[in-house]
Amino acid sequence: MDVAEQLRDRSGGICELCAASTDLEVYEVPPKSTGGVDGSVLICETCRSQIEDTEPMDANHWRCLNDSMWSEHDAVKAVVWRLLSRLKGEGWPKDLLDMMYLDDGTLEWAKATGEGLLESEKIIHRDVNGVILQNGDSVVLIKDLKIKGSSQVAKQGTAVRRISVDRENAEYIEGKVGPTQTVIITKYVKKI
Repeated sequence: MDVAEQLRDRSGGICELCAASTDLEVYEVPPKSTGGVDGSVLICETCRSQIEDTEPMDANHWRCLNDSMWSEHDAVKAVVWRLLSRLKGEGWPKDLLDMMYLDDGTLEWAKATGEGLLESEKIIHRDVNGVILQNGDSVVLIKDLKIKGSSQVAKQGTAVRRISVDRENAEYIEGKVGPTQTVIITKYVKKI
């Protein structure tokens, strides 16, 4: 049974956010790269378009979160928390956020994308040219770097794919250089 079938079974064949029954698809909840059933939700096209494009948010569509916030699945709760945080200027989402309970791990996952923070509070990662780096981006090293804890040297021009940003320090990203997962300082990389 693939992920889509497992999610359909888990949700009863409806969108796990708004309960729509058409145009359903799997949505992997960032920044978890594991995906799978525990890292994904089944959502409709309307929900996906509003999650991915923050500008045309229809606050009335999201009143359905009053029901889906009580889901037993962490991926659903993480998405609901993010959406309520994004909409909290409307008034009613703030009340739902106050009622919502997430364990520490799920709350950390929900906050991992920076939802709920003011623009001035967000940590922004920039490469050597000032280009903003995000989870999943690819970068290239601009100088040879010694990899701590090994005798390996990452040569200038080495591509590092699918980086993840450090949520607490704007100067650090993580990525695989060869077989080794390592921390890289942003001033030594350029976004591809």
